Amino acid sequence: VENSRTKMRSAVSVREGQGVVLLCGTPPRAGDVSFAWIFNEYPSFVQEDRRRFVSQETGHLYIAKVEPSDVGNYTCVVTSPAASSPVLGSPTPLVLRTDGVMGEYEPKIEVQFPETLPAAKGSTVKLECFALGNPVPQINWRRTDGLPFPSKIKLRKSNGMIEIPNFQQEDAGLYECITENSRGKNIARGRLTYYAKPHWIQTIKDVEVAVEDTLYWDCRASGKPKPSYRWLKNGEQLAIEGRIQIENGALTISNLNLTDSGRYQCIAENKHGVISSSAELRVVASAPDFSKNPMKKLIQVQIGSTVDFECKPKAFPKAKCSWKKGGEQLHESERITLLKDGGLRISNVTKVDAGSYTCLATNQFGTARGSTSLIVTEPTRITLAPSNMDVTVGESVVLPCQVQHDPLLDISFTWYFNGSLTDLQRDASHFEKVGGSASGDLMIRNIQLKHSGKYVCMVKTEVDSVASAAELIVRGSPGPPEHVRVDEVTDTTAQISWQEGTDNHSPVTAYSIQARTPFSVGWQRVTTVPDVIDGKTFTSTVVDLNPWVEYEFRVVASNKIGGGEPSLPSEKVRTEEAVPEIPPSEVSGGGGSRSELVITWDPVPEELQNGEGFGYVVAFRPSGTTTWIQTVVTSPDTPRYVFRNESILPFSPYEVKVGVYNNKGEGPFSAVTTVFSAEEEPSTAPAGVSATSLSSAAIEVSWAAIPWKMSNGRLLGYEVRYWNNGQKEESSNRVKAAGNETSIKITGLRSNSVYHTAVRAYNSAGAGPFSATVNATTKKPPPSQPPGNVVWNVTDSRVILSWEEVRAMENESEVTGYKVLYRTSSQGGVNVLSTDTTTAELWLQLKDDYFIEVRATTEGGDGSSSEQILIPRLASMDARGSGPSVLGIFSVSSFLATIFSLTLNSVL
Repeated sequence: VENSRTKMRSAVSVREGQGVVLLCGTPPRAGDVSFAWIFNEYPSFVQEDRRRFVSQETGHLYIAKVEPSDVGNYTCVVTSPAASSPVLGSPTPLVLRTDGVMGEYEPKIEVQFPETLPAAKGSTVKLECFALGNPVPQINWRRTDGLPFPSKIKLRKSNGMIEIPNFQQEDAGLYECITENSRGKNIARGRLTYYAKPHWIQTIKDVEVAVEDTLYWDCRASGKPKPSYRWLKNGEQLAIEGRIQIENGALTISNLNLTDSGRYQCIAENKHGVISSSAELRVVASAPDFSKNPMKKLIQVQIGSTVDFECKPKAFPKAKCSWKKGGEQLHESERITLLKDGGLRISNVTKVDAGSYTCLATNQFGTARGSTSLIVTEPTRITLAPSNMDVTVGESVVLPCQVQHDPLLDISFTWYFNGSLTDLQRDASHFEKVGGSASGDLMIRNIQLKHSGKYVCMVKTEVDSVASAAELIVRGSPGPPEHVRVDEVTDTTAQISWQEGTDNHSPVTAYSIQARTPFSVGWQRVTTVPDVIDGKTFTSTVVDLNPWVEYEFRVVASNKIGGGEPSLPSEKVRTEEAVPEIPPSEVSGGGGSRSELVITWDPVPEELQNGEGFGYVVAFRPSGTTTWIQTVVTSPDTPRYVFRNESILPFSPYEVKVGVYNNKGEGPFSAVTTVFSAEEEPSTAPAGVSATSLSSAAIEVSWAAIPWKMSNGRLLGYEVRYWNNGQKEESSNRVKAAGNETSIKITGLRSNSVYHTAVRAYNSAGAGPFSATVNATTKKPPPSQPPGNVVWNVTDSRVILSWEEVRAMENESEVTGYKVLYRTSSQGGVNVLSTDTTTAELWLQLKDDYFIEVRATTEGGDGSSSEQILIPRLASMDARGSGPSVLGIFSVSSFLATIFSLTLNSVL
């Protein structure tokens, strides 16, 4: 920022409420400048508002009414595109006088626009207006003629400036700035005048004209004031003489000669500007020449038509033309016309007119010739045209288009649908041209409603074209009905109305109505009155609805082709409330704790509750009595009620029924059913409880059935708990047995461990006391060592096996014998042979492979299996082997080794 003066200017002293003008004091700068004011220190700038205004015309700061907050130093800042940085004036202090406050006074206009201001077309005009005053004046603008401001005019700077962009003729006129406060008003006026520099409407362009012809150059410009014109030739003023005339800017030179060639300039000017347009005039003289615009070599036309021959050689001046056919001179006749531009026209052409036509063009500089051959063809005719058709959606049709045409001509077929060219490739799924090259038949497959309309077959050759049209009506099922409304609703009915949709060229024969609720599976057809709605009826009553349910309705139209698309759904409506009609189903009960009567039911679904405030009335009485005990259950989702009373005897029959109610009243009760009160839990513990070890992982617990009477209810069964020395009794495991059982096998136990067990009976009311605890110790585990070195011998069908004895460790059960498990490869089940020795003999039908394994048996269960051995079905004569052998599928090499071994044994 450049500070031009550092010296403080004289203080301006004013009263509070007085207006003040602070002068910028910076000399005007050339070019576009803008002004701003710093308050005290940079960058605190004065913010313009209704009270403060910076004029971009004078640069001064205007304060309409001084306030105490205005006291301080003010510095004018001038910004110019020409200057590298803003220029600051000297600071001006503003101080308040102490001899009182300024009273109110009417507006005094300090900033106003000139009485007359010329404005250029298209420019942006800005008019300023600001007044001092107390109170702060309001500023408004208007045109003196009363016309409203167009929308392009903007009021800126709290109405202190009006901006008129793109100034035009209609914006000219007298403008008023009205400043007003409670003490009065003052008005500033000024006239905007419109001017426009000349602007070209029509310029001149280079031109080539024949000698002896006439030049006409039109040169026109707009402007305000209206421009005047003058012409120059080769930079000098053009002299006006007999051949050369200028009128309103237009230049005319008649009977041109070669000396008229040159550079011409048209100048349009008014007091606001000058514009010019220049162009070259070439005056030329030449003999006729066809090289730049040769005649057509060949013209084809059909019999009866009119043909034009062009003859336009380049010639200055224009050539005169005469015509010959062959060597015969042509003259005008009824069918032959010699045209003014040199051309030839023959009407109603016949086959005789075919031949070669020559144009002879002549001017004073020479002569030239050009020729055209004429071929006359037969007209093209459509012999089989498409006809109007009426079809149904989904069908396929052929629109015929067959022609007779001159064999000399190539022919093409195109089809138009509703005025648009049909793209057979893009629409290949529906459209196909059929019938060969001389036919334009159009096949439409799987026709749809969108294919209704006008089809035109257009046949074209090089010389003519013919067309034929047909209307295709496609009938389909109806479109969706429109504007479905629910006009009236009761508790079980709804009055529905709708408007007819498109019938798709087949009248609607019937309507049906569908409904949907939050509880339905999709849309369901509903019962209506009338039951059958004909195609001319657009209202119906839906009946048999559920009360207090939210419904949507839609309508489906049908015609003889079928059912159409459904309408959009109606708005959701809720049927009115009604007394509930459906009691709960599956009323039952029983069970529970002592002195309880448990009554259960399936809750009534929401769509059948018929209104708000829905609940249940539960009624019960001891069988054989007459007085019902009733209670109310207010929750609609509750499925049970429990009546507790110490007087209730165990397993006593009660008659029970459950009714329904809502805010509208009480509905029906369910049918009466019998429900038993809660049973009494067993009072005695089972006797004769014993526990026996079965193996290393299982024990069996037995007991005597407890005495039981049916009047006590139903005995559900027994609960057995068990635990070992490492467990606490409270965290024991439990298993259950049915009521008719007196023993249970407990498995999955640890080996060689003491287990404690106790038994109690239970029913729906609960469990009775436990029996005394009994103990059993599980067996030691079986040996982990499997039988080893299993050897087999086969003679005929006898298989002899032997293996090494299994010896139990100290912590394992003693071996009591062995099991031989064998099966065929195709057999599902396993056969078992038990033995107390280390040998076994099997009699097998060796028609299949056999798999064999051996286990030791002990009190603690079976030990580990030997590795599985295979006896192949080939070993039927005499063979021996030892395990382990191949499991399952064995490889080719091992299979061949087995064959070799068997063969060797047979030889030995």
